[in-house]
Amino acid sequence: LVAAQRVPNEMYFLYSVLTAVGMALLAPYFAVRELKRGKPFGNFRERMGYLPPELGRGVAAGTAIWVHAVSVGEVLAAKPLIEAMRRRFPGRAILLSTTTVTGQQLARERAAADATFYFPFDWPRPVRRAFESIRPALVVILETEIWPNFLREADRRDVPVVFVNSRISERSFARFRRFEPLIGGFFRDALHKADLFLAQSAEDARRLKKMGAPEERIEVTGNLKYDHEPPKQSAFGEWLAREVAQQERWPVLVAGSIAAGEEEAVLAAYDVVQRQWRRALLVLAPRKPDRFASAAEIAEQDGWTVRRRSKIDVNAVLDENCDVVILDSIGELAGLYALADATFVGGSLVPVGGHNILEPAWFCTAPIFGPFMQNFREMAARFSSAGAGIQVASGEKLGKAWCELIADPARRERMGEKARALVEANRGATARSVERIGAVLEAQRGVL
Repeated sequence: LVAAQRVPNEMYFLYSVLTAVGMALLAPYFAVRELKRGKPFGNFRERMGYLPPELGRGVAAGTAIWVHAVSVGEVLAAKPLIEAMRRRFPGRAILLSTTTVTGQQLARERAAADATFYFPFDWPRPVRRAFESIRPALVVILETEIWPNFLREADRRDVPVVFVNSRISERSFARFRRFEPLIGGFFRDALHKADLFLAQSAEDARRLKKMGAPEERIEVTGNLKYDHEPPKQSAFGEWLAREVAQQERWPVLVAGSIAAGEEEAVLAAYDVVQRQWRRALLVLAPRKPDRFASAAEIAEQDGWTVRRRSKIDVNAVLDENCDVVILDSIGELAGLYALADATFVGGSLVPVGGHNILEPAWFCTAPIFGPFMQNFREMAARFSSAGAGIQVASGEKLGKAWCELIADPARRERMGEKARALVEANRGATARSVERIGAVLEAQRGVL
């Protein structure tokens, strides 16, 4: 028995050492990146578990719900969940952590949590410090952020952990199977420390089971992203809508979540549209902030007249010669899909795995996406089979698809209606998830 207990301890120790070494090697890169942002080591203290003292002030021990959403996509998925939990558990503080800077920024602006902070590095001491500050009743983790030391500490403190909207991408699962002889036992031990896995799909549930999650703790509750409501239009979006109408710019194309290596293909597709409709306007939104400047440079080098959203004066008029607007901001993309006559959702022409295609559908606009949709495989299949979206194989095919939709208003409207109907038909994951979270809380601590 002692030997059986020692092996996991040794594995956790080795894992902590390896992650620390990796962090030390990457430290110069992160330091340079933070210096460029003008915030050197701005979140380092919180990542080390030293959370602001006011975080737990006025919150009784064992009452708060700690929600973790790694970045922008997870924060957006967390928003309706947090709102539903606030209604269901009105006596509990809801605290939201993120890993990325962009996720933290969006969380502070939109998530409606009682407080936001950065998730600790997955080393024993930072994790312990964070738990001491928050003293949660429950941890809710969006999707499948598996941090072994964190899960171990939660288990040691008898704090239940629920994974919500869980998914295991094809790439992650293939990587796990490749290294399973080395890490399989370690992962199984970590996953056994979670209380419940609420999976997006039956395939995600199957993969979780294969990775070691106990079958009796896995349930399929659906995808939270179907439960989003369309966001309110930003001031910039309202301004752009007025400018487009006054200048009679048409069609408007919105290419969102564009990954590195996709800019050229999207601009080439736009060129095909511009040859037929000279008053067209493209809004191009890079997925990551570090691509904002690069995307603008690529468009300018291709001969387009470019304006960056950050440099546009919304009290002035849009440059009549503007061909491409680079959306170099966080949190405004979803609302701009409302202006689109045709769209493209990126991360899908290159092997990134795709991004959320529901955002155009909220506004009755059929999404177009590329062949690499591994992270949203089921969703992409539903849209394609329902005639509510179009999957293209290349940038050349994207240009053709855009032109066909623009030239056929009846088809465009029909597909948009199907896209919105598909969203409505798949709602309900939030309510099911909150119900299961409530059952875990009741079993562990009792609901306030």
